[in-house]
This record gives sequence, structure tokens and C-alpha cells, in this order.
Amino acid sequence: MIVRLRELKARLGPALADRLRLGVPLAPLTALQVGGPAEAYLQVSTEAELVQAVSVAQTIETLWYLLAGGSNLCISDRGIPGLVVHNRAADLDLGEVTRVATGHGLMQLFLKSAAVSLSGLQFAVGIPGAVGGALISNAGAYRQSIGPLVEALRIVRNGQVSRVPASWMEFAYRDSRLRRSRDEGVCVTSVALRLTPGRRDAILAEAREYQQNRIHRQPWSPSAGSFFKNVYDRSLAERVRGLPEDLRAVGVVPAGYLSAECGCKGLRRGGAEVSQMHANFIVNRGGATATDVRLVAEEIKRRARERFGVELDEEVIYAGDW
Repeated sequence: MIVRLRELKARLGPALADRLRLGVPLAPLTALQVGGPAEAYLQVSTEAELVQAVSVAQTIETLWYLLAGGSNLCISDRGIPGLVVHNRAADLDLGEVTRVATGHGLMQLFLKSAAVSLSGLQFAVGIPGAVGGALISNAGAYRQSIGPLVEALRIVRNGQVSRVPASWMEFAYRDSRLRRSRDEGVCVTSVALRLTPGRRDAILAEAREYQQNRIHRQPWSPSAGSFFKNVYDRSLAERVRGLPEDLRAVGVVPAGYLSAECGCKGLRRGGAEVSQMHANFIVNRGGATATDVRLVAEEIKRRARERFGVELDEEVIYAGDW
């Protein structure tokens, strides 16, 4: 066992220690519905509990992994070694500077902000998962992302809590410092987001337009969302058939276009299949394993490499013991 269980329980205190479980299945906690168990599992429901759990794990130098909404994730069939902290912390203080814990649902945050006429999170409608995952991958849609809204973050590093500016995250397209260096051992516990006052009806109208687009273009079977990042390459954009002119003009090639052009729609391994509706979605048709999903992903990458000379980069994060 990797987890230093006795020391972990002693330092967590009775309230959290009583919630500690071994061998908890993680597949039901993810959107893709695949993956093995957590060696040890602890659910936290407030930012204070999240800080306590992660601080203890860092202090005693036990392996830990933070799981929140599980929407952009493919967990190994072998599961995740060490302590999995399931972040359900949803502390929230709404305002033009909104402070929210990273376990809060992203779409739920949009709905709450729209209800008080705060604009900025419309792109999040229909995006599953939690605020924390959105920060790690700088999640977004419709050429918007969460990074520009961030003012500051509260982090736990080496058992100590501190506040850092948005620049610390080094946000980039579907990327951040913590995504590039997931072994850095830092946990973001809450974030301050700068939202803008607006008209509630206009905010909801914009979100409805985005939601309708998702309904008609994205599959409803279990998936981890868009599997690969879009490709920014002007010369490639000139070669891909059927690319909308606005994307061709700025040199953006959606990964789904490349997958479709490579004949990947309907590609299947076990229970994992490339959606016929959107070729950048790998869906679980029932009984899929994480290995099935990864084999499909590797085949898409191979075809894109051979056909277009491009190396697709996963937007989905592989977690656990592969």
C-alpha cells in the first residue's frame, strides 16, 4: 500500500478520518464511466476540509490525487494509487469578484451568476465538471475560456496555504502551469473570478444559443468531452476539406474535422467508439474499459499523423496507473 494510512488517519482528525475508504470504484464518478478503484478515497465538502486533507497528504509525503467533476478524465483500469481526494467543496461568494471553491460545478456556477445578472460564464453552459478542472485545462468554448476571468487563486503547496495571482497559472489554450506539471504537487482550493454586470435576459439568450448548438452537435452517450485539442496551423487549414471559412482564415483546425477526414467516425474498440455525431468525442457504448478508450485515441492519432503529418494533443487527461 502506497498510502501511509495510519499516519494519514491520525493527522486528518476524527471527522475526516471516519470518511476514509479503501478500494472505492472511481468509474461511476467520471463522465466517461471507465477506470479502476482508488487505493484510498476521501470526499471533502468544504474548502476548509479540502485544505486540511491536501495539507496532511503533502506534509506526510503520501501520494495524492485530486478528483472533482471527473468530466475531462480517463482513469486507468488499474485505478489510482495513493489517496484520491474527491473535491466537492462548493463554497461560493457571488459578486463582481466571485470567490468560489474548486469543487463547485462549472455550469451550476454559470446558472447562479446569471440569476444575479453577472456575465462572463455563458460559454460554460452545457460544460460538465467542476471549476477546478476548468482551471487546470483553461476550459472554454466558442473562443472563450475561464483564464481571462481569473484574478487570483488560493493554493496549498508543501502543506502551506497562499494566494497567487492569475499569472501564476500561466494560462494558454486548453492548458496551464498545473496541467503541464501535474507532478508539481499544488492544489488550487478556490479562485476569484471577475464577472461583469449585465442584463439577465441577454445573458440567458446568449447561453441558450450555445446550448442549442451543443444539443445538435454533440453526443449524449457517456464521454469525456472533446478528446483532442484543436490544431493551430494555417497550412494545415488550407488542406482540410469542408473547413468553415472563418476557421480557415485564422488557421484553426478543429480536431473533429481531422478525425472525420481520417474516417474515424464509428471506429470502435470494445465498448469505446468515435461518435458518428462528432468525431472528436469517444463515447462509452456500454462496458468500455479505459484501455478501449485509449486504443481508440491512439488509432485516431496514428491516422492523423499519417494523413496530415500532425500530432494530436489530448485535451482529456489520463490518470492513474497505466
